[in-house]
Formats: sequence, structure tokens, C-alpha cells
Amino acid sequence: MGSMDFELTIAGIAYGVLLVLATFVNNKVIEAFRLDVIFMRNPTPATRNVNLVAGLAIIGYNVYTLLW
Repeated sequence: MGSMDFELTIAGIAYGVLLVLATFVNNKVIEAFRLDVIFMRNPTPATRNVNLVAGLAIIGYNVYTLLW
């Protein structure tokens, strides 16, 4: 794995962790990265679960990329 590939994979894992945190933590900085706020018209606290699913998927894919 090249250096840039490794850095992008680590950045992907960090973004996945940020999405998982966005499910549980209310913070101005984290709110800007929430997927439900970016893509949905009327985000509500009930749509925060989208971030959890997406974050776990992103983390899983990037960890898989690191291992193989």
C-alpha cells in the first residue's frame, strides 16, 4: 500500500469515527459532517441513525482495506 493510500485509509477511518460520534454527541463541529444534515431536507434527531450505519460501514471498509 502506497503512502497516499495509507493516509486516505486512515482519513476514512477517522471520518467513520466522526460519523459514529455524530450519532451520540451534539457539537457544532460534528454537526457540519453529519450525512443526514448534508443529504436530507429536514433532518431530525430520528435521522441521526443514518450516521451510525454509514460510519460503521466506512470504518469496516477501511479496516478491510488495511488488512488486505
